[in-house]
Amino acid sequence: MTTPTTSVEHVIALDGTRPGTREVLGGKAYSVNKMRAMGLPVPPAFALPTTVCSIYHDNGRSLPDEIWHQVLEHLCALEVETGRRFGAGPSPLLVSVRSGAAQSMPGMMDTVLNLGLTPELRDALAAETGDQKWANDTWVRFCRSYADIVAGDPNATPPSDPLDQLRAAIGAVFDSWTNERVRAYRARHNLGAGAGTAVTVQAMVFGNRDDRSGTGVMFSRDPATGENTLYGEWLATAQGEDVVSGEKTPNPLITVEELLPEVYPDLERIARVLEREHHDLVDIEFTVESGKLYVLQCRAGKRSPQAAVRIAVDLVREGLITGDEAVTRVSAEQAASLATNHAVHADRTVLATGLGAGPGVAVGQAVSDIDDALDLASSGTPVVLVRPSTAPDDVPAMFESVAVVTELGGATSHAALVCREIGLPCVVGTGAGAVAKLTGLTVTVDGTTGSVYEGDARHIPDERTTDEYLTELLGYLPDTVPADHPLAALRQAHS
Repeated sequence: MTTPTTSVEHVIALDGTRPGTREVLGGKAYSVNKMRAMGLPVPPAFALPTTVCSIYHDNGRSLPDEIWHQVLEHLCALEVETGRRFGAGPSPLLVSVRSGAAQSMPGMMDTVLNLGLTPELRDALAAETGDQKWANDTWVRFCRSYADIVAGDPNATPPSDPLDQLRAAIGAVFDSWTNERVRAYRARHNLGAGAGTAVTVQAMVFGNRDDRSGTGVMFSRDPATGENTLYGEWLATAQGEDVVSGEKTPNPLITVEELLPEVYPDLERIARVLEREHHDLVDIEFTVESGKLYVLQCRAGKRSPQAAVRIAVDLVREGLITGDEAVTRVSAEQAASLATNHAVHADRTVLATGLGAGPGVAVGQAVSDIDDALDLASSGTPVVLVRPSTAPDDVPAMFESVAVVTELGGATSHAALVCREIGLPCVVGTGAGAVAKLTGLTVTVDGTTGSVYEGDARHIPDERTTDEYLTELLGYLPDTVPADHPLAALRQAHS
């Protein structure tokens, strides 16, 4: 794979030896580079920066040969560091190909896992490990991921040359920058057109390897309440997409302590270290392979409006940020959600219960079809989107809904992350049959308690509950603030 070295650097090693900016590397690669510089257990990786995204699109949605040659050079470096060979046995190197824009957009763009397999290399993995079942599971996962993400055809099979797989997957991730869900997300959050996504190519580690393996997402604090306690979810013998997709309901993070007691203290330590580094709530993806912990990504965690307030105040009390900075940690959307004051009549009929993953109360017509939800919302009907689980393609409909309910998934699923960020009431894990039971009904969703009620069960309490964190946060504001300040209406509502 040796190729001539070129003069313009379009591919960057994420080895922590050089600083890089979020704007150039994208959020995912920036975090990998930073964590490797900190000495954390991160699999080796390299990145095609955000600048290459426009080069790719300007080149007719094709990666120029000059850049491809640099990819091959950096792939050789991954082989050296891992002691494995890409596209060859007896120890094949597999990689993930991940997106990452400058701003965090969880689940909006595409990722391909377990890339580099063929039937022959699947058998080489089985021979190396003595575990045909694991090798088969990894192969099936890759075929499904490649068909859905790269080929766009569920019946497609991956190319027989792993290098062709890699080049096509890099293109697919760059292509995902222009998809409808990315446009909807950026419009909702006023992010503008943006420079594009970076692509991170990283050596795979396997949460599906054996019964001492798994994958999870943890937050340094509770993203729903803001409580200063380690929070997250975990699936044993699984890969990352199993958790965030919401297609499976994971277990609480504390179960890691029961299954792998030697790993849990390291999770606690890493969460503390990264929170202090970021001066903020952090969302950390991790994988355990045969008892060995790896950290894959760290970013500022999406949080509910209530959690945004408490976390901002607690960080001031802990001396990590100033009061002036704290008031910038609550968005206009979160403030608007906090200014409302609805509660629920507890004696009303409960139609479904699950995990409250996005605090707040909302009433609407339960709709399961995405197109129907968009049509009803555009006509002014409040819509509660009810789905078995949500996927990135559901985002435009989620943004037009007043609440989201899912049958599957946990507090770190796609539905929960998106809803918490925009202050949308959300209940996940309500169980099979909830969609059929709710569709067509007017329902009240209480994303704090995790209950879905029949009809409009809202009421306005006689007295507003005093929130010490909100009172303290509003006290950080100057005596007068402009009327268009994100917290101005909130201060008035709570005065």
